[in-house]
Amino acid sequence: MKIAVIGAGNMGGAVARGLVKAQTVRAADITVSDISETVLHHFSELGCHTTPDSKAAVKGADVVFLVVKPWLVEEVLKGFKDELDYPSQLFVCIAAGITPEQLSAWLGSDANGVVPQSFVVIPNTAIDVLRSMTFITPVSAGEDAVATVKGLFDTMGSSMVIPYGMMAAATAVASCGIAYAMRYILDAARGSVEMGFSPSEAVPVVCQTMLGALGLMMREGADPEAEIVKVCTPGGLTLKGLKEMEDAGFTSAIIRGLKASVK
Repeated sequence: MKIAVIGAGNMGGAVARGLVKAQTVRAADITVSDISETVLHHFSELGCHTTPDSKAAVKGADVVFLVVKPWLVEEVLKGFKDELDYPSQLFVCIAAGITPEQLSAWLGSDANGVVPQSFVVIPNTAIDVLRSMTFITPVSAGEDAVATVKGLFDTMGSSMVIPYGMMAAATAVASCGIAYAMRYILDAARGSVEMGFSPSEAVPVVCQTMLGALGLMMREGADPEAEIVKVCTPGGLTLKGLKEMEDAGFTSAIIRGLKASVK
């Protein structure tokens, strides 16, 4: 399988590196296109083909990823659309807020009336370390195409096929959610420093604690409330800490933040 990645900024670069690390396809079968020479040099060192020419990048690719800022999607797509092979290529658009209707209109059909098999996809930046939670909405795609695209993203974390109506909520929980989780790490580390840990110790301590919580939750049938209860001795320190957090609005702040992300 040959893959073209058009746009290798923060997200596009993470996707391209994830593809390389997953080793589902060879680095030599990945072509990265970007306007930055520095970016292209980085991916050339990883073994990818690189080019500033998006038209050249998509030729011969089996799957084309377009990963640019939402307001650039239509313009960038126009630059290489005529080189796409609609009958044989799969097209994946990774840009928040781009609707299936918009993508369909911009792609249109080829001279023979063929509509491309296309997808709107939202991963998160953890795709760079093969830990993304990725959401996939088929725009116009058969079962085999859906299986192919899902299979690619499953090698870089976990993926879920959802209707587009759920994409805003999915983005808030799993894409914006990366920043929210990082904010907890940052603030817990600051609190740890206030209690005596050095700054160099605090972040690893918090991260290992989160890894422990995740490990417990990844077990089959695990329930977060049940795991919390196991740590909470009646009248103990954990209960006191949780009450203080709740009195400060911990739960409402999380839910309000998530809901604000979909407005």
